[in-house]
Order: sequence, then C-alpha cells, then structure tokens
Amino acid sequence: MGLVSVASAVTPSLADRSALVHGILPPETPSGARYLALALGLALVWLSLSLARRRRNAWHAAVLVVLVIAAAHLAKGLDLEEAGVSLLLLLALVRYRRRFDIPGDPAALRPLAGTAVALAAVVAFWTLYDLDRLQAPGWLDDLVLGVGVALLLRATYLWLRPLTELVQQTVAERGTARALVEKYGRDSLSFFALRRDKNYFFSKDDRAFLAYRVIGGTALISGDPIGEPNELEGLVRDFMAEAREKGWRVGVLSASEELLDLYRSVGLRAVEIGREAVVRPESFSLEGRPIRKVRQSVHRLQRAGYSIQARTSADLSQVERDGLEEVSREWLGGWPDRGFTMAMDTLFEEPDPIFLTAQDPEGRIDGFIQLVPCGGGEGYSLSAMRRRDGTPNGLMEFLVVEAIAWAARESVSELSLNFCVFGEILQPASGRC
Repeated sequence: MGLVSVASAVTPSLADRSALVHGILPPETPSGARYLALALGLALVWLSLSLARRRRNAWHAAVLVVLVIAAAHLAKGLDLEEAGVSLLLLLALVRYRRRFDIPGDPAALRPLAGTAVALAAVVAFWTLYDLDRLQAPGWLDDLVLGVGVALLLRATYLWLRPLTELVQQTVAERGTARALVEKYGRDSLSFFALRRDKNYFFSKDDRAFLAYRVIGGTALISGDPIGEPNELEGLVRDFMAEAREKGWRVGVLSASEELLDLYRSVGLRAVEIGREAVVRPESFSLEGRPIRKVRQSVHRLQRAGYSIQARTSADLSQVERDGLEEVSREWLGGWPDRGFTMAMDTLFEEPDPIFLTAQDPEGRIDGFIQLVPCGGGEGYSLSAMRRRDGTPNGLMEFLVVEAIAWAARESVSELSLNFCVFGEILQPASGRC
C-alpha cells in the first residue's frame, strides 16, 4: 500500500476526477494532499518492517496513517481505487489486531514525551507567527521546517523502538552463575560469561544459564549456555520463547559445533566466520621454518633484556597493578574497552586470572597478557593483550610464547588464543594451523 501511494502521488490523476475535486475543494488542497500521500506512502513502507515483527506501536501508527492516506487519495484527485485499497488494509489491520502483540520499549516514553513537547513548540511557533509577515529571512523558514521534520522522525523512531533490557546482575544471580561456571565451564569462553555487561537467563531449577545482552532489538547470546547438559535444550527453548514474546531477534556469538543441532532446531542458522586457535603447550615448538618470524621476535626481545613474570590476579602487588593500569590506559588511548564474548571487562575484580608481564631491563612493565581459566581448570583462554607505545617489535609474540612455556611448566593441557577469523580459509593444505 505504501508503494501504491508513492506511485499514485507521482503520477497524474484522471482529468475528469481532478476537475471535480478542484471544483469542490480549495485550490491548494489537492496539491497538498498529493504531497501528503507521498509522505505517508513512504511512512507505510517504513512501518512495514515493524509490522512484520508484530509490534503493537507500529499497528497503532499504521491504523492512523491508513485512515489519513485514504482521505489524501480522495482529496488529491478522487482516487477511489487507492482509497479503497487503503480501507481494505485498514480492515485487515483491525481483523488481525491481536497478532500485533509485541510491546514497545517503556524506556522510550520519557525521551518520547520530551520530543513531543519540542515538536509541539515548533508547530505552535509555525502556526502563531507568519514568518513572511514578519519578513524573516528564508533560511529561518527552512530551519524551522527542518527542525520539525527531524523531531518528527525522532518521535517516530522512539515510538517504534524495540523493547530493550538494561543490564542488571543481582548478587544472587552472579553467585549462581559463578558456581555454574566453576562446575560446568569446560568451554574456553565460559569464564567470559562473568562479565558485568551481560544479563543472565537461568533454567527453571537454576542448573544452567546463558549470558546475553539486548542491543537494537537483538538478543546476543555470549557463547554456549553453561550448566547441566540435560538442561541446555529446555533452557534454549525457553529463552527463544521469551525472545519471541518481547520481539527480539536472537544471535549466538561464538557458538560451538557441539550444539549446532540444538540451535538449528529452534530456527537459528549457522554461519562460520572463523575458528578458535588452540595451542597444546606440551607439543609446541619454535623450531622449523613456518614459525621462524615468531622465533626471531622472541630472540630479539631476549637480547633486549626483557623478562617475564607470572602472577595470579590475587597475588599482584599494588605497584604491579598500577603498572598494568598504566599500560592499559596507554594501549586503549581513551577508547572504551571492548570484548563481550572473548575478553573480560575488568582486570583485577576476579581472583582467578593469570597475568604474564613483560618487563624491560629497568623493571618497568611494558606489556602484559591476561589468561582466564577454562576446561574445568585444565586450560586457559587469552583475554587482554596490551603494551605500551614504542616497545620493541614482537613484544606480543614474545609474551604469547612465554605464556605457552609457562603453561607447559604448569601442566596446562591447552591454551586458547581466541578467535582466528576465516581460519578455515587460511588453513594450509596440510591441515595444520
């Protein structure tokens, strides 16, 4: 209907009907109605996506738009066909009104009210003061119109904005999540569920959970759910049901192959964008031509007098923490810390991570990596990697190699180096990464 209205607005009306309308209505009305039909046609096209997602606020807006657009088609040229189709659409909207059951976002009401007040003020200014009579410059006329259109678009966006959910972790929820991670967290991404920028969704008896966050109407699940294996299917299905009630789309970031059948059974599609890079410390070696550049970096840093120290988060002294914070600030350079699925959002709040620090000959910390436990305490996963500006080339390679050597000494079974984008494409023909 939106496309029909746009097409009708940009094509001439039938001459005999147009003459009849011009004989009844004021001269400027048909032209104004044509512009109105064009604008509302575009509005219907915009609303169609929200209607397809069953949003109640979009239904309210569509009913109003369809009523006005039917009148606009009659006023612009007695276009009975377009008006009739509009009324049929209105009847369909009323007939299937119960299907539009997704609520709007309550958090949008306050900014929506403020925008509505500002828009009303602009309309009042436009109505009460004739700018031409005041001999105002033309740019002021255009400015008022532009501000009004911008406020109208913002009000429409706020009205149609999907339901969001603020991040809220209670002390009890976090305690339950930590216990489940410690007991069932075999995956290399399980520990990252303890970030503080995620919500938790638990199974009915709290024996499994998943971590997620809602962004732009999409619920992003961080890695696989964690908990009792026989609880995972019910947990995922319950979450999908809640997401449908709230109108969320669902995505799982960094899903494992083991649960692909479950994800597909609830309507999700798998897209492989990379693979996890995992090192077995006991079999790692710097020998051979393929790894010569890494070997050269390690030797360069050793000759420069750099040394490595390994500390748990709980064992770091205040001086060491200050040094790590200084490196972190310099590395981030004022940008926010990012991660979500494969990095912690804090450095020291959790006692379990391991820090490997690279110190120059004077003892200053020039870089570090943070490792978090995985695999039930049998492995570690790489989290933060940071260094100062101006450090020797290859410092990070040096840190990673030393972390692998530390893992071998500690009998760590595997070390996950996180995500290798398009790893299946970059993998050599020999099958080795």
